[in-house]
Amino acid sequence: MLPFLTGLGAGLSLIVAIGAQNAFVLRQGLKREAVLPVVVVCLASDAVLILAGVAGIGTLIQGAPVLLAVVRWFGVAFLLAYGVFAARRALRPGVLKAADSPGGGTVWSAVLTAAAITWLNPHVYLDTLVLLGSLANTHGDSGKWLFGAGAAAGSALWFPLIGYGARGLSGFFARPASWRILDGGVALLMLTLAAVLATGA
Repeated sequence: MLPFLTGLGAGLSLIVAIGAQNAFVLRQGLKREAVLPVVVVCLASDAVLILAGVAGIGTLIQGAPVLLAVVRWFGVAFLLAYGVFAARRALRPGVLKAADSPGGGTVWSAVLTAAAITWLNPHVYLDTLVLLGSLANTHGDSGKWLFGAGAAAGSALWFPLIGYGARGLSGFFARPASWRILDGGVALLMLTLAAVLATGA
């Protein structure tokens, strides 16, 4: 069980950090909008990437800098666009009520946004395919799969926690001013991440 617990700790240490994916899941949870599909997309995506890393795909990714560069610039463009939309929401508190949908969004738009935030982030490939994959392979042929299962379990615990746990904050976010603060923070985060990706920091 040690490889499993080690993988669980490693996975959680990477995923708990504030980022675009967590911010989006939190916002969906606060709005109680398409929470289950978004959570499933995020945890399933992480599981696929982690298990691919355990299988050794990370080695191939490290040898394909062009692929990472393409994903990087798509990620920059997506984060910039999402940041601008979040800033617009922050400046228009009249539409920032928990019962409203963001721009008339649907379940499919939420799912596609969650998928884009996950798969257009080059750091997710470095974290899952390369870092977690490398750590997993230090546990031998049998232990590496337990490590991968533990890391994937971290995602399976974290995303439902922030997606459904956000409902506990619904009273605070019943006020438009609270949504202004949240969306302002999300806009700042997305634009900062876009700048970090663009500069290669």
